[in-house]
Amino acid sequence: MFALPQLPYDYSALEPYIDTETMHFHYDKHHAAYVKNLNDLLTGYDDLMNFNIQELLKSFDKVPEDIIQKVINNAGGVANHSLFWQIMTPAAESTIPQEGKFFDLMNSTFDSFDLFKEKFTTISMGHFGSGWAWLVVNDGKLEIIDTMNQDSPVTKNLIPILTLDVWEHAYYLKYKNVRADYIKAWWSVVNWREVERLFNDAIQ
Repeated sequence: MFALPQLPYDYSALEPYIDTETMHFHYDKHHAAYVKNLNDLLTGYDDLMNFNIQELLKSFDKVPEDIIQKVINNAGGVANHSLFWQIMTPAAESTIPQEGKFFDLMNSTFDSFDLFKEKFTTISMGHFGSGWAWLVVNDGKLEIIDTMNQDSPVTKNLIPILTLDVWEHAYYLKYKNVRADYIKAWWSVVNWREVERLFNDAIQ
């Protein structure tokens, strides 16, 4: 069965940028619901239950047609949120890398780290409705993309290393409908060490 991953920090650890109430609501209610729904949907399909979440995202062709869209929605919800928690950290630990392969490729791809942030912010702000913004590795190159609802880049053979949840439930309790304020605050809690580690794993 698929399980809700443990948060790598306390609910209050991302304050004041991501508030404690939102963390409880987002993790305990939304993420947990995706996990429960996915397990309920796949009960009786032992071959699918034996996959890990990444394998399942690449195996939708094996899912029965009558539940495929619900499995896509909930499997994406499980995987996307798991990465989202993973790539955040308390602000004091959000150190931007200044050297190494990831830093060099970031600069050569986007001209500078600041321009990367600007482009990622633009994609996040411009996304209509619910979804996600991503930094992915595509054949050794860095790309910024967005996806609708709970769709995952993994289904397109892309390797996500950074993601931002732009569903309103991710920020509405604190930032109301002002997505721009949420995005600006989120940059303060990105776990760049983890993003860099995921990048290094992706290019091996």
